[in-house]
Amino acid sequence: MVCPHCKAKESKVIDSRSTADGKSIRRRRECLSCFGRFTTYETIETIPLLVIKKDKSRQRFDKEKLITMLLRACGKRPLALDVFKKIVNEVEQEILNQFFKEVPSSKVAELTMKKLKDVDIVAYIRFASVYYEFSTAEEFIREINRLSYEK
Repeated sequence: MVCPHCKAKESKVIDSRSTADGKSIRRRRECLSCFGRFTTYETIETIPLLVIKKDKSRQRFDKEKLITMLLRACGKRPLALDVFKKIVNEVEQEILNQFFKEVPSSKVAELTMKKLKDVDIVAYIRFASVYYEFSTAEEFIREINRLSYEK
């Protein structure tokens, strides 16, 4: 670590402790040349999770965007915002466990629908109708019948 005072490259750690949020470590250091003291922070380097869209373009996984989509699908349904946040956090965790840094958008949708189906079947149908691009009443009926057979 380079000393900010004299630019020497040797220092020693005097004190280490976790920050309040627990996401980094604060280290108090002392330069071995000028004895000046300074603070450094060590954080985990994260690789952004990318979603591969249908057109093969890539964009960062956006939790807020997924929550917005769930809110739209669950409009006027008796579900709290915490339910949506829980679903999105669970989906994100499953994606991180199954994939390294890229995930197809279809997998994000499948995981979301799986979680949503357990919470509210009407919201699931509405979300599925957008994802599968239902254009006729028969497509809705087919999905509802499929759900009836699963039970």
